[in-house]
Amino acid sequence: MKKIFFCLSLTALAAVSLIGGLAGCRKKSAEPAAAAVSQDVTVRLLTDATGIDDKSYNAAAWRGILEYYGDTWASASKRGISYDVVTAQTQDMYIPNLRQATDEGYDLIVATGFTWADALTEVAADNPDQKYMIVDVDWLAPPNIMQAVYAEHEGSFLVGAAAALKAKADGIANPRFGFIGGVPGATITKFEVGYVQGVLSVIPGAEIVDYYVNSWGEPALAKTQAKNWYDSGVYAIYSAAGGSGNGTIAQAKEYRAAGRNVWAIGVDSDQHEEGLLPNSSESAVLTSMLKRVETSLVYALNEVKNNTFKGEVITFDIGKDGVGYSTTNPALDREIVAQLNTLQQQIVSGQITIAASNAEAKKIAGFPQNLKAIDD
Repeated sequence: MKKIFFCLSLTALAAVSLIGGLAGCRKKSAEPAAAAVSQDVTVRLLTDATGIDDKSYNAAAWRGILEYYGDTWASASKRGISYDVVTAQTQDMYIPNLRQATDEGYDLIVATGFTWADALTEVAADNPDQKYMIVDVDWLAPPNIMQAVYAEHEGSFLVGAAAALKAKADGIANPRFGFIGGVPGATITKFEVGYVQGVLSVIPGAEIVDYYVNSWGEPALAKTQAKNWYDSGVYAIYSAAGGSGNGTIAQAKEYRAAGRNVWAIGVDSDQHEEGLLPNSSESAVLTSMLKRVETSLVYALNEVKNNTFKGEVITFDIGKDGVGYSTTNPALDREIVAQLNTLQQQIVSGQITIAASNAEAKKIAGFPQNLKAIDD
């Protein structure tokens, strides 16, 4: 981005060929003129096909970048100068997109999601002086990668407890609860087992059902499963399935608009607006587990700015404002919020410890033994 602008200006002045000018567009050669373009730390965000409109962690990463630069989603005044985003429509574009961003000389390159892990390992090993960050990965070897992971089980515990507390407040007899995951793996397992523990902390012995879409982009499959579950008496469904989870919200909206007392629980970002019923201020999303990827983006950019960036694994938990839950929906009344805040403080203080894997969770008395969650 910024380095290309510099090289093109040299090309014009020297009247050399475009190919010759671009050949000089490498980070080291262009660095002295970079400040003439942007005084800021520069960053490129690389996402999978769902992009920054996924209403999930890509959107959260983008919000963190905007926050750091003092921009808003609507204005994004420094986009194309200090930061930008490139979406890979297919995984075979991961390595080319990483190499392009590296060649263009960004101070920080961020990839979102574990599907980027192999591609980033290859490119980072070839470019040891470049700073990279990846979200949801903690096993990569190159020392120039900051790996941000989150205590999803902690935030998920809170939304599980919220759903169970709401069921009790509504006087639901023997409520059932559902979980819909995207692609099975250790990260999504943290969402599921945390949620189940939260439900069971309020209603021991509650029945839990789960289902995996095996895709981040199949909302129709999630919608069909949600309909089947709601029809069979499931009260609330928590989805950690990327774009697929939008199907759960869509079905909850349809049923709440028809007067059914069912709920969807959002994930990663506050999905209250996605749950709004037609021509109404009522939302079918009771609460959302907030995975504050934006917190980690701001942290990483400050580390680059302060020359303290390290290739390390950092866990953003409740204590680091890495996860939480939303209180936008007034249906989550103050009494429930007060109870959830108490639970949150108990997690921070260590009074409550939450298992992060299926293997750990299965050791807890009363925890379901037949979940489809897998540990990598």
